[in-house]
Amino acid sequence: MAETRSFLFEIGTEEMPSAPLMNAVKQLPKLAASGLDGAGLAHGDIRVISSPRRLAILTTVATETEAIHEVKRGPAANIAFDADGNPTKAAEGFARKCGLTASELARRVDTDGREYVFAEKDIPAAPALPLLSELCRSIISDLEWPNYRSQRWGSTHETFVRPIRWICALLVDEVVPVSYADVESGNTTRGHRVLGPGDHVVLNPESYERVLEENGVLSEERRREVILEGVRAIESERGGARVDMPKKVFDEVVNLCEWPTVLVGTFDEEFLHVPHEIICESMLSNQRYFPIYDAQGQLTREFVVVGNGRPENAERIVDGNERVVRARLYDAKFFYDEDLKVPMEEFRARLANVAFQEKLGSVLQKSERMEDLALAIANAAHIGAHAASDAQRAAHLAKADLVSSAVVEFTSQQGVMGGYYAKAAGESDEVASAIRDHYRPRFAGDDLPEGIAGCIVAVADKLDTIVGMFAIDEPPTGSKDPFALRRSAIGILNILRERLHCGYEELVGPALDAYAEQGLAFDKDAVCAAVCAFIKGRMEQMARDEKIAPDTVAAVSAGSVSAPVDYFALAHELENARESDPDTFENLATAYARASHLADSDLGIDVDESIMGDAERTLMHATDAALEYVRIALGNKDFKEVISGLAALREPIDRFFDDVMVMDDDQALRENRLRLLNRFEAVFTDIADMGALAKKK
Repeated sequence: MAETRSFLFEIGTEEMPSAPLMNAVKQLPKLAASGLDGAGLAHGDIRVISSPRRLAILTTVATETEAIHEVKRGPAANIAFDADGNPTKAAEGFARKCGLTASELARRVDTDGREYVFAEKDIPAAPALPLLSELCRSIISDLEWPNYRSQRWGSTHETFVRPIRWICALLVDEVVPVSYADVESGNTTRGHRVLGPGDHVVLNPESYERVLEENGVLSEERRREVILEGVRAIESERGGARVDMPKKVFDEVVNLCEWPTVLVGTFDEEFLHVPHEIICESMLSNQRYFPIYDAQGQLTREFVVVGNGRPENAERIVDGNERVVRARLYDAKFFYDEDLKVPMEEFRARLANVAFQEKLGSVLQKSERMEDLALAIANAAHIGAHAASDAQRAAHLAKADLVSSAVVEFTSQQGVMGGYYAKAAGESDEVASAIRDHYRPRFAGDDLPEGIAGCIVAVADKLDTIVGMFAIDEPPTGSKDPFALRRSAIGILNILRERLHCGYEELVGPALDAYAEQGLAFDKDAVCAAVCAFIKGRMEQMARDEKIAPDTVAAVSAGSVSAPVDYFALAHELENARESDPDTFENLATAYARASHLADSDLGIDVDESIMGDAERTLMHATDAALEYVRIALGNKDFKEVISGLAALREPIDRFFDDVMVMDDDQALRENRLRLLNRFEAVFTDIADMGALAKKK
């Protein structure tokens, strides 16, 4: 086996944007591994080192490929050669495929006793250097830059996300020849533009990181550690303060510097009177500064900035960033102050000029539909008049802030700014809170709206969008969901399950009625059925995500329990019962499946007790008792008792099938027994399809 040597390949560029850099870091080890494997070069683990000006890999590779004696078996000899010993087309084709002539094929008997032709070829070991040279060039050209236009430089047509300025490629201390777009490889790298400018010799791959660090460049892992350590020190010094560092922004900052220095700046106190959401978004999105909150959760005047210059110039760096942030925050304050001068009703009126969807009208029309739907939701959830009034008022104003200056500038703050403007206009805390929260939950794991009014408006908003898109026959597809209807359906189900405790089926009709009143034409029954099926499909997926068995989900979905809180409660109780007494439920499910198969709904459920035997009479009485028991338990939403009532039918149905010939030759007996099975099946109709559980998990 060939010995292994250390290998370094570095692509040095002008500063790369953070997003394509992070994407390239994900691609690089895969490209390198597949290239090395394809070349037949054994290698060790591949480590990626990156900074805004470089992409590099460090690994170990074999000094040469393994020598190979390759043997391939071809067709049988009597097929490969004719009676005169001349090669046939089969032999010539096989030889050509193997890079040989027919005369070079060997003939011998294989283990099955038959004679075959074989192609044998010795592939000698190949040195690593030329293979690595080709591999490096391939890696550069194969890196992909989605959503970013690649650039050209020099006299050739090759491109890269930013111009390549140097290539460092070493197999131990030997330069691996690589040429790309007028750039030739060597044994030098470049340091930080300020802290370590110019070329620096890399003697071997083992010294690469040391050379970088000596010249002001840290690896991504070390940059993360330095920034996090600095932030923790700042939080500790301020007695429990919290630095707001969203992961996306933090990742970007890590990839915007090579030698991070964690510093603290301040902004003017007047900006604390502006909603902290737009102050923080301005700092995070525009400048990548991290706001600092005190131990009580209040925004402070301080913010964290990560410098990329000389640490001794910290004071000057902070001063420059404070000047920049001051200008940005003045913009945010100006937008907010100007918005406060506009009545919310005027903002709302402007929504007539904002399209919601080409076929579904304006955002103002959506707002009107949400008002009507909010009242229907409040009625379905049995919400008091005061909360219903708050919800309707919040729905009336919920979209008004979409045309405000602050939201036009900071789009992610829609709803949030509306809550501030509503409060400033004298609306109640409940209405302001509902406006603020009505986009929640915005993503998996997001908080639900705080108040009941907010929950109602959130459901109204999301359901209006879903039914509208279905009404114009534009439901989501496997690859397209531009209005995020799946996420909206999940949000609705979570709110109904956790907060409003009502169903969705009774809400779809009123939501569609609002569109019909605005003149949209559609088949209400068909759209209603499609929307309910879509939402139910999301609920089934949520149940499976909660580790509820697929057959349990199918069984409960076949029943009429559809309100999310009840659906999940029933599914979990059924799962618990199956776990605690699997034999009972397996036998009951099997019996139910058999009964369902034999039952004839056309015969009805009225039976003649006078022609029954003991097993039939016992089943009839048990069925009637269970029907009443289950009805009461279902009304009380006591699903544990519902399951208990169903389980009580196991022994009577088992005895019935053991003792009774259902398909008797006597028509009266046969039909009476089928009616009894119809009666038995009816106990389960509103609960679950027990037959779906007939196969063990």
